[in-house]
Amino acid sequence: MPAHDFVSPDSIRAQFSAAMSLMYKQEVPLYGTLLELVSEINQQVMAQQPEVAQALRWTGEIERLDQERHGAIRVGTAEELATIARLFAVMGMQPVGYYDLSSAGVPVHSTAFRAIHERSLHISPFRVFTSLLRLELIDNLPLRELAREILAKRQIFTPTALELIAQCEREGGLGAADAERFVVEALHTFRWHQDATVTAAQYQQLHDQHRLIADVVAFKGPHINHLTPRTLDIDAIQRGMPAKGIPPKAVVEGPPTRRHPILLRQTSFKALQEKVAFSDQQGSAGSHTARFGEIEQRGAALTPKGRALYDRLLDATRVSLGGAPTEANAERYMALLKEHFAAFADDLAQMREQGLAYFRYFATDKGLDARELADRPDSLEGLIEAGHVHYEALVYEDFLPVSAAGIFQSNLGGEAHDYGSNANRDAFEQALGLKVQDELALYAQSERRSLEACGEALGVVLG
Repeated sequence: MPAHDFVSPDSIRAQFSAAMSLMYKQEVPLYGTLLELVSEINQQVMAQQPEVAQALRWTGEIERLDQERHGAIRVGTAEELATIARLFAVMGMQPVGYYDLSSAGVPVHSTAFRAIHERSLHISPFRVFTSLLRLELIDNLPLRELAREILAKRQIFTPTALELIAQCEREGGLGAADAERFVVEALHTFRWHQDATVTAAQYQQLHDQHRLIADVVAFKGPHINHLTPRTLDIDAIQRGMPAKGIPPKAVVEGPPTRRHPILLRQTSFKALQEKVAFSDQQGSAGSHTARFGEIEQRGAALTPKGRALYDRLLDATRVSLGGAPTEANAERYMALLKEHFAAFADDLAQMREQGLAYFRYFATDKGLDARELADRPDSLEGLIEAGHVHYEALVYEDFLPVSAAGIFQSNLGGEAHDYGSNANRDAFEQALGLKVQDELALYAQSERRSLEACGEALGVVLG
Protein backbone atom coordinates (compact mmCIF):
# COMPACT_ATOMS: atom_id res chain seq x y z
CA MET A 1 0.00 0.00 0.00
CA PRO A 2 1.40 3.46 -0.89
CA ALA A 3 2.44 5.46 2.17
CA HIS A 4 -0.03 8.24 1.34
CA ASP A 5 -2.88 5.74 1.85
CA PHE A 6 -1.86 5.06 5.45
CA VAL A 7 -3.84 6.59 8.30
CA SER A 8 -1.60 8.86 10.35
CA PRO A 9 -0.54 7.53 13.76
CA ASP A 10 -1.99 10.72 15.28
CA SER A 11 -5.40 9.91 13.80
CA ILE A 12 -5.26 6.30 15.06
CA ARG A 13 -4.37 7.63 18.52
CA ALA A 14 -7.34 10.03 18.46
CA GLN A 15 -9.67 7.16 17.44
CA PHE A 16 -8.30 4.92 20.15
CA SER A 17 -8.62 7.64 22.81
CA ALA A 18 -12.29 8.22 21.92
CA ALA A 19 -13.01 4.47 21.95
CA MET A 20 -11.23 4.05 25.31
CA SER A 21 -13.26 6.89 26.83
CA LEU A 22 -16.54 5.38 25.66
CA MET A 23 -15.57 1.95 27.01
CA TYR A 24 -14.49 3.32 30.38
CA LYS A 25 -17.66 5.39 30.72
CA GLN A 26 -19.67 2.18 30.29
CA GLU A 27 -17.51 0.27 32.77
CA VAL A 28 -17.25 3.04 35.41
CA PRO A 29 -20.38 5.25 35.34
CA LEU A 30 -18.88 7.71 37.86
CA TYR A 31 -16.32 8.59 35.19
CA GLY A 32 -19.13 10.09 33.08
CA THR A 33 -20.24 12.17 36.08
CA LEU A 34 -16.65 13.32 36.52
CA LEU A 35 -16.44 14.43 32.88
CA GLU A 36 -19.60 16.51 33.34
CA LEU A 37 -18.15 18.23 36.42
CA VAL A 38 -14.86 18.96 34.64
CA SER A 39 -16.69 20.43 31.66
CA GLU A 40 -18.80 22.67 33.93
CA ILE A 41 -15.76 23.96 35.83
CA ASN A 42 -13.73 24.56 32.65
CA GLN A 43 -16.54 26.62 31.12
CA GLN A 44 -16.85 28.66 34.32
CA VAL A 45 -13.11 29.37 34.44
CA MET A 46 -12.97 30.53 30.83
CA ALA A 47 -16.04 32.74 31.33
CA GLN A 48 -14.78 34.29 34.58
CA GLN A 49 -11.08 34.49 33.66
CA PRO A 50 -10.86 35.54 30.00
CA GLU A 51 -7.07 35.78 30.28
CA VAL A 52 -6.95 32.00 30.84
CA ALA A 53 -9.05 31.38 27.73
CA GLN A 54 -6.86 33.77 25.74
CA ALA A 55 -3.67 31.97 26.82
CA LEU A 56 -5.22 28.65 25.73
CA ARG A 57 -6.05 30.18 22.34
CA TRP A 58 -2.46 31.33 21.86
CA THR A 59 -1.10 27.84 22.55
CA GLY A 60 -3.86 25.94 20.76
CA GLU A 61 -4.72 24.04 23.92
CA ILE A 62 -8.32 25.24 23.86
CA GLU A 63 -9.02 22.78 21.02
CA ARG A 64 -7.58 19.82 22.94
CA LEU A 65 -8.92 20.68 26.39
CA ASP A 66 -11.96 18.38 26.29
CA GLN A 67 -10.05 15.39 24.93
CA GLU A 68 -9.01 12.59 27.26
CA ARG A 69 -5.62 13.30 28.67
CA HIS A 70 -4.19 10.10 30.10
CA GLY A 71 -4.86 6.57 31.12
CA ALA A 72 -2.84 4.25 33.33
CA ILE A 73 -2.07 0.54 33.13
CA ARG A 74 0.17 -1.93 34.97
CA VAL A 75 1.78 -4.86 33.17
CA GLY A 76 3.40 -7.91 34.70
CA THR A 77 6.29 -9.02 32.48
CA ALA A 78 9.07 -7.66 30.27
CA GLU A 79 7.40 -9.31 27.27
CA GLU A 80 4.12 -7.52 27.99
CA LEU A 81 5.92 -4.19 28.35
CA ALA A 82 7.87 -4.63 25.10
CA THR A 83 4.71 -5.55 23.18
CA ILE A 84 2.69 -2.70 24.67
CA ALA A 85 5.47 -0.38 23.43
CA ARG A 86 5.00 -1.78 19.92
CA LEU A 87 1.21 -1.35 20.22
CA PHE A 88 1.56 2.29 21.28
CA ALA A 89 4.08 2.92 18.48
CA VAL A 90 1.31 2.20 15.95
CA MET A 91 -0.42 5.25 17.48
CA GLY A 92 2.68 7.46 17.39
CA MET A 93 3.33 7.14 21.13
CA GLN A 94 6.87 6.84 22.48
CA PRO A 95 8.15 6.14 26.02
CA VAL A 96 9.06 9.40 27.77
CA GLY A 97 10.68 9.56 31.21
CA TYR A 98 11.57 6.95 33.81
CA TYR A 99 9.68 6.88 37.12
CA ASP A 100 10.79 4.83 40.12
CA LEU A 101 7.89 4.35 42.53
CA SER A 102 9.61 1.77 44.76
CA SER A 103 10.96 4.48 47.06
CA ALA A 104 7.34 5.44 47.77
CA GLY A 105 6.36 1.87 48.66
CA VAL A 106 4.89 0.87 45.27
CA PRO A 107 6.65 -2.12 43.62
CA VAL A 108 6.70 -0.79 40.04
CA HIS A 109 8.71 1.41 37.76
CA SER A 110 7.10 3.26 34.91
CA THR A 111 7.20 5.40 31.79
CA ALA A 112 4.66 7.54 29.94
CA PHE A 113 3.79 6.67 26.35
CA ARG A 114 2.85 9.81 24.45
CA ALA A 115 3.37 11.82 21.27
CA ILE A 116 6.54 13.90 21.42
CA HIS A 117 5.98 16.74 18.91
CA GLU A 118 3.67 19.67 19.66
CA ARG A 119 1.83 19.23 16.34
CA SER A 120 1.02 15.62 17.22
CA LEU A 121 0.03 16.56 20.78
CA HIS A 122 -2.34 19.16 19.35
CA ILE A 123 -4.12 16.49 17.29
CA SER A 124 -4.38 14.07 20.23
CA PRO A 125 -2.76 14.58 23.65
CA PHE A 126 -3.68 11.06 24.78
CA ARG A 127 -0.99 9.40 26.91
CA VAL A 128 -0.73 6.25 29.00
CA PHE A 129 1.27 6.02 32.24
CA THR A 130 2.55 2.45 32.05
CA SER A 131 4.00 0.59 35.03
CA LEU A 132 5.92 -2.70 35.12
CA LEU A 133 5.52 -4.88 38.21
CA ARG A 134 8.86 -5.57 39.91
CA LEU A 135 8.67 -9.20 40.94
CA GLU A 136 12.18 -8.98 42.41
CA LEU A 137 10.80 -6.74 45.17
CA ILE A 138 8.49 -9.50 46.45
CA ASP A 139 10.41 -10.86 49.44
CA ASN A 140 8.24 -13.99 49.75
CA LEU A 141 10.10 -16.23 47.29
CA PRO A 142 7.37 -18.91 46.84
CA LEU A 143 4.85 -16.13 46.20
CA ARG A 144 7.22 -14.46 43.75
CA GLU A 145 7.51 -17.72 41.83
CA LEU A 146 3.74 -18.22 41.92
CA ALA A 147 3.22 -14.73 40.46
CA ARG A 148 5.79 -15.44 37.75
CA GLU A 149 4.08 -18.71 36.80
CA ILE A 150 0.61 -17.11 36.65
CA LEU A 151 1.84 -14.23 34.50
CA ALA A 152 3.71 -16.57 32.14
CA LYS A 153 0.44 -18.33 31.22
CA ARG A 154 -1.52 -15.29 30.06
CA GLN A 155 -1.65 -13.49 26.71
CA ILE A 156 -2.96 -9.94 27.04
CA PHE A 157 -3.09 -9.18 23.29
CA THR A 158 -5.51 -10.66 20.77
CA PRO A 159 -4.00 -12.58 17.82
CA THR A 160 -5.40 -9.97 15.41
CA ALA A 161 -3.87 -7.10 17.38
CA LEU A 162 -0.48 -8.81 17.21
CA GLU A 163 -0.88 -9.40 13.46
CA LEU A 164 -1.77 -5.76 12.84
CA ILE A 165 1.16 -4.52 14.93
CA ALA A 166 3.52 -6.70 12.87
CA GLN A 167 1.87 -5.54 9.64
CA CYS A 168 2.31 -1.89 10.62
CA GLU A 169 5.99 -2.49 11.42
CA ARG A 170 6.53 -4.39 8.18
CA GLU A 171 4.68 -2.04 5.82
CA GLY A 172 5.19 1.28 7.59
CA GLY A 173 1.57 1.99 8.47
CA LEU A 174 -2.07 0.90 8.40
CA GLY A 175 -4.83 1.70 5.92
CA ALA A 176 -8.23 2.97 7.09
CA ALA A 177 -9.93 -0.42 7.45
CA ASP A 178 -6.95 -1.96 9.25
CA ALA A 179 -6.64 1.09 11.53
CA GLU A 180 -10.28 0.62 12.58
CA ARG A 181 -9.68 -3.09 13.23
CA PHE A 182 -6.56 -2.23 15.21
CA VAL A 183 -8.49 0.13 17.53
CA VAL A 184 -11.13 -2.54 18.19
CA GLU A 185 -8.57 -5.28 18.81
CA ALA A 186 -6.21 -3.14 20.90
CA LEU A 187 -9.09 -2.09 23.14
CA HIS A 188 -9.51 -5.69 24.34
CA THR A 189 -6.16 -5.44 26.16
CA PHE A 190 -7.51 -2.62 28.34
CA ARG A 191 -10.95 -4.03 29.18
CA TRP A 192 -12.07 -5.04 32.66
CA HIS A 193 -12.31 -8.82 33.07
CA GLN A 194 -14.53 -9.94 35.93
CA ASP A 195 -13.14 -13.50 35.84
CA ALA A 196 -9.87 -13.75 37.76
CA THR A 197 -7.09 -16.15 36.72
CA VAL A 198 -6.37 -17.21 40.31
CA THR A 199 -8.15 -18.95 43.17
CA ALA A 200 -9.55 -16.96 46.07
CA ALA A 201 -6.69 -18.16 48.29
CA GLN A 202 -4.03 -17.19 45.74
CA TYR A 203 -5.63 -13.77 45.34
CA GLN A 204 -5.53 -13.25 49.10
CA GLN A 205 -1.83 -14.18 49.23
CA LEU A 206 -1.02 -11.69 46.48
CA HIS A 207 -3.24 -9.06 48.07
CA ASP A 208 -1.62 -9.49 51.47
CA GLN A 209 1.80 -8.89 49.90
CA HIS A 210 0.56 -5.68 48.17
CA ARG A 211 -2.80 -4.77 46.66
CA LEU A 212 -1.15 -3.64 43.46
CA ILE A 213 0.52 -7.03 43.02
CA ALA A 214 -2.91 -8.69 43.16
CA ASP A 215 -4.22 -6.16 40.65
CA VAL A 216 -1.49 -6.96 38.14
CA VAL A 217 -1.21 -10.73 38.58
CA ALA A 218 -4.74 -11.97 39.22
CA PHE A 219 -6.50 -10.90 36.01
CA LYS A 220 -6.48 -11.64 32.28
CA GLY A 221 -5.05 -8.28 31.30
CA PRO A 222 -3.93 -4.81 32.41
CA HIS A 223 -7.39 -3.22 32.67
CA ILE A 224 -7.24 0.54 32.36
CA ASN A 225 -7.44 1.69 35.97
CA HIS A 226 -8.23 5.34 35.33
CA LEU A 227 -8.79 7.87 32.57
CA THR A 228 -7.95 11.43 33.53
CA PRO A 229 -9.58 14.56 32.10
CA ARG A 230 -7.89 17.94 32.40
CA THR A 231 -9.41 20.75 34.44
CA LEU A 232 -8.52 24.43 34.58
CA ASP A 233 -9.25 24.62 38.34
CA ILE A 234 -8.59 21.50 40.37
CA ASP A 235 -9.51 23.22 43.64
CA ALA A 236 -13.01 23.85 42.30
CA ILE A 237 -13.18 20.20 41.24
CA GLN A 238 -12.09 19.07 44.71
CA ARG A 239 -14.83 21.22 46.30
CA GLY A 240 -17.44 20.16 43.74
CA MET A 241 -16.97 16.38 43.80
CA PRO A 242 -18.95 15.62 47.00
CA ALA A 243 -22.06 17.37 45.63
CA LYS A 244 -21.91 14.98 42.65
CA GLY A 245 -21.71 11.95 44.96
CA ILE A 246 -17.98 11.56 44.33
CA PRO A 247 -15.79 11.33 47.47
CA PRO A 248 -12.41 13.00 46.73
CA LYS A 249 -9.05 11.99 48.17
CA ALA A 250 -7.93 14.20 51.07
CA VAL A 251 -5.07 16.10 49.43
CA VAL A 252 -4.46 17.46 45.94
CA GLU A 253 -1.09 16.06 44.82
CA GLY A 254 1.60 18.34 43.44
CA PRO A 255 2.29 22.07 43.83
CA PRO A 256 -0.09 24.47 45.61
CA THR A 257 -2.71 26.73 44.06
CA ARG A 258 -1.06 29.42 41.93
CA ARG A 259 -2.05 32.18 39.53
CA HIS A 260 0.22 30.52 36.96
CA PRO A 261 0.10 26.74 37.54
CA ILE A 262 3.30 24.71 37.26
CA LEU A 263 3.84 21.05 36.43
CA LEU A 264 0.90 18.86 37.44
CA ARG A 265 -1.77 18.82 40.14
CA GLN A 266 -3.91 15.69 40.60
CA THR A 267 -6.79 14.46 42.70
CA SER A 268 -9.02 11.39 42.49
CA PHE A 269 -11.98 9.56 43.92
CA LYS A 270 -11.52 6.35 45.85
CA ALA A 271 -11.21 3.09 43.96
CA LEU A 272 -14.38 1.12 43.31
CA GLN A 273 -15.07 -2.26 44.87
CA GLU A 274 -15.94 -4.53 41.96
CA LYS A 275 -17.28 -8.08 41.85
CA VAL A 276 -14.85 -10.80 40.83
CA ALA A 277 -15.23 -14.49 40.04
CA PHE A 278 -12.20 -16.44 41.27
CA SER A 279 -11.21 -19.58 39.40
CA ASP A 280 -12.36 -21.92 42.19
CA GLN A 281 -15.72 -20.23 42.78
CA GLN A 282 -19.08 -20.28 41.06
CA GLY A 283 -20.38 -16.82 40.23
CA SER A 284 -19.01 -13.43 41.32
CA ALA A 285 -18.45 -14.21 44.97
CA GLY A 286 -15.28 -12.16 45.43
CA SER A 287 -14.37 -8.50 45.09
CA HIS A 288 -11.40 -6.39 43.99
CA THR A 289 -10.53 -2.73 44.43
CA ALA A 290 -8.42 -1.06 41.76
CA ARG A 291 -10.13 1.29 39.33
CA PHE A 292 -10.70 4.91 40.27
CA GLY A 293 -11.33 8.37 38.86
CA GLU A 294 -8.55 10.93 38.55
CA ILE A 295 -8.50 14.58 37.50
CA GLU A 296 -5.51 16.71 36.63
CA GLN A 297 -4.58 20.36 36.17
CA ARG A 298 -1.54 20.95 33.98
CA GLY A 299 0.77 23.94 34.27
CA ALA A 300 4.14 25.12 33.00
CA ALA A 301 6.89 22.67 32.08
CA LEU A 302 9.87 23.51 34.28
CA THR A 303 13.52 23.70 33.26
CA PRO A 304 16.14 21.72 35.22
CA LYS A 305 16.60 24.83 37.41
CA GLY A 306 12.85 25.15 37.98
CA ARG A 307 12.45 21.45 38.67
CA ALA A 308 15.28 21.51 41.22
CA LEU A 309 13.56 24.41 43.01
CA TYR A 310 10.21 22.57 42.92
CA ASP A 311 11.76 19.40 44.39
CA ARG A 312 13.55 21.39 47.09
CA LEU A 313 10.37 23.23 48.14
CA LEU A 314 8.29 20.05 48.14
CA ASP A 315 10.89 18.25 50.26
CA ALA A 316 10.99 21.18 52.70
CA THR A 317 7.20 21.09 52.99
CA ARG A 318 7.19 17.39 53.86
CA VAL A 319 10.00 17.84 56.37
CA SER A 320 8.00 20.63 58.05
CA LEU A 321 4.95 18.38 58.08
CA GLY A 322 6.93 15.54 59.62
CA GLY A 323 5.77 12.87 57.17
CA ALA A 324 3.49 12.21 54.23
CA PRO A 325 0.22 14.13 53.84
CA THR A 326 -2.88 12.28 55.08
CA GLU A 327 -6.54 13.02 55.68
CA ALA A 328 -5.69 13.95 59.28
CA ASN A 329 -3.06 16.58 58.40
CA ALA A 330 -4.38 17.69 55.00
CA GLU A 331 -5.21 21.26 56.04
CA ARG A 332 -1.81 21.83 57.67
CA TYR A 333 -0.06 20.28 54.67
CA MET A 334 -1.76 22.64 52.21
CA ALA A 335 -0.89 25.64 54.41
CA LEU A 336 2.78 24.56 54.60
CA LEU A 337 2.86 23.93 50.86
CA LYS A 338 1.62 27.46 50.15
CA GLU A 339 4.12 28.92 52.64
CA HIS A 340 7.16 27.16 51.16
CA PHE A 341 6.16 27.75 47.53
CA ALA A 342 6.05 31.50 48.07
CA ALA A 343 9.73 31.22 47.05
CA PHE A 344 8.71 30.15 43.50
CA ALA A 345 7.91 33.14 41.28
CA ASP A 346 4.21 33.27 40.31
CA ASP A 347 4.63 35.63 37.35
CA LEU A 348 5.39 34.47 33.80
CA ALA A 349 7.88 37.26 33.16
CA GLN A 350 9.80 36.46 36.34
CA MET A 351 9.67 32.72 35.63
CA ARG A 352 11.16 33.38 32.18
CA GLU A 353 13.79 35.84 33.45
CA GLN A 354 14.85 33.38 36.17
CA GLY A 355 14.99 30.46 33.72
CA LEU A 356 12.46 28.41 35.68
CA ALA A 357 10.15 27.29 32.86
CA TYR A 358 10.02 26.57 29.14
CA PHE A 359 8.01 28.85 26.86
CA ARG A 360 6.40 29.05 23.44
CA TYR A 361 6.88 32.19 21.40
CA PHE A 362 4.46 33.72 18.89
CA ALA A 363 4.72 36.55 16.36
CA THR A 364 2.01 39.12 17.03
CA ASP A 365 0.04 41.06 14.41
CA LYS A 366 1.98 44.16 15.46
CA GLY A 367 5.24 42.32 14.86
CA LEU A 368 4.14 41.03 11.46
CA ASP A 369 3.03 44.53 10.41
CA ALA A 370 6.47 45.91 11.38
CA ARG A 371 8.50 43.39 9.35
CA GLU A 372 9.67 45.98 6.85
CA LEU A 373 10.43 48.78 9.30
CA ALA A 374 14.11 49.69 9.40
CA ASP A 375 14.17 50.61 13.09
CA ARG A 376 12.40 47.57 14.51
CA PRO A 377 14.09 45.58 17.31
CA ASP A 378 16.07 42.50 16.30
CA SER A 379 16.65 40.85 19.69
CA LEU A 380 14.16 38.60 21.45
CA GLU A 381 13.95 40.85 24.50
CA GLY A 382 13.53 43.92 22.32
CA LEU A 383 10.79 42.28 20.26
CA ILE A 384 8.95 41.20 23.42
CA GLU A 385 9.20 44.68 24.89
CA ALA A 386 7.93 46.23 21.65
CA GLY A 387 4.95 43.84 21.58
CA HIS A 388 6.15 42.08 18.44
CA VAL A 389 6.54 38.72 20.21
CA HIS A 390 4.17 37.12 22.71
CA TYR A 391 5.04 34.16 24.93
CA GLU A 392 3.14 31.59 26.98
CA ALA A 393 4.41 28.82 29.24
CA LEU A 394 4.89 25.46 27.55
CA VAL A 395 2.41 23.00 29.08
CA TYR A 396 3.80 20.08 31.09
CA GLU A 397 2.96 16.82 29.30
CA ASP A 398 4.42 14.36 31.80
CA PHE A 399 4.11 13.09 35.39
CA LEU A 400 5.57 13.44 38.90
CA PRO A 401 6.78 10.33 40.77
CA VAL A 402 5.76 11.57 44.23
CA SER A 403 2.30 12.54 42.97
CA ALA A 404 1.83 9.24 41.11
CA ALA A 405 2.77 7.33 44.24
CA GLY A 406 0.39 9.45 46.33
CA ILE A 407 -2.48 8.66 43.96
CA PHE A 408 -1.60 4.95 43.95
CA GLN A 409 -1.39 4.78 47.74
CA SER A 410 -4.63 6.63 48.39
CA ASN A 411 -6.44 4.17 46.15
CA LEU A 412 -4.73 1.03 47.40
CA GLY A 413 -5.73 1.42 51.00
CA GLY A 414 -2.72 3.45 52.12
CA GLU A 415 -0.84 0.49 53.63
CA ALA A 416 2.84 1.17 54.27
CA HIS A 417 5.52 -0.75 52.38
CA ASP A 418 9.25 -0.24 52.48
CA TYR A 419 11.13 -1.24 49.34
CA GLY A 420 13.95 1.22 49.92
CA SER A 421 15.09 3.13 46.84
CA ASN A 422 15.45 0.69 43.97
CA ALA A 423 15.61 2.78 40.81
CA ASN A 424 16.82 0.62 37.93
CA ARG A 425 16.41 2.45 34.65
CA ASP A 426 18.73 0.06 32.80
CA ALA A 427 16.60 -2.96 33.74
CA PHE A 428 13.42 -1.11 32.77
CA GLU A 429 14.81 -0.11 29.36
CA GLN A 430 16.05 -3.66 28.79
CA ALA A 431 12.53 -4.96 29.44
CA LEU A 432 11.06 -2.22 27.26
CA GLY A 433 13.45 -2.90 24.40
CA LEU A 434 13.93 0.86 23.98
CA LYS A 435 15.57 3.85 25.63
CA VAL A 436 13.08 6.20 27.27
CA GLN A 437 13.18 9.75 25.98
CA ASP A 438 14.30 12.67 28.13
CA GLU A 439 11.28 14.89 28.72
CA LEU A 440 13.42 17.96 29.47
CA ALA A 441 15.19 17.63 26.11
CA LEU A 442 11.78 17.40 24.39
CA TYR A 443 10.59 20.64 26.03
CA ALA A 444 13.84 22.40 25.06
CA GLN A 445 13.36 21.25 21.46
CA SER A 446 9.75 22.45 21.42
CA GLU A 447 10.79 25.87 22.79
CA ARG A 448 13.56 26.13 20.18
CA ARG A 449 11.17 25.26 17.33
CA SER A 450 8.76 27.97 18.47
CA LEU A 451 11.60 30.53 18.53
CA GLU A 452 12.72 29.49 15.05
CA ALA A 453 9.16 29.70 13.66
CA CYS A 454 8.61 33.06 15.34
CA GLY A 455 11.89 34.43 13.96
CA GLU A 456 11.07 33.17 10.48
CA ALA A 457 7.66 34.87 10.59
CA LEU A 458 9.27 38.15 11.64
CA GLY A 459 12.32 37.89 9.37
CA VAL A 460 14.88 37.75 12.19
CA VAL A 461 17.06 35.00 13.64
CA LEU A 462 15.82 33.97 17.11
CA GLY A 463 16.39 30.24 17.30
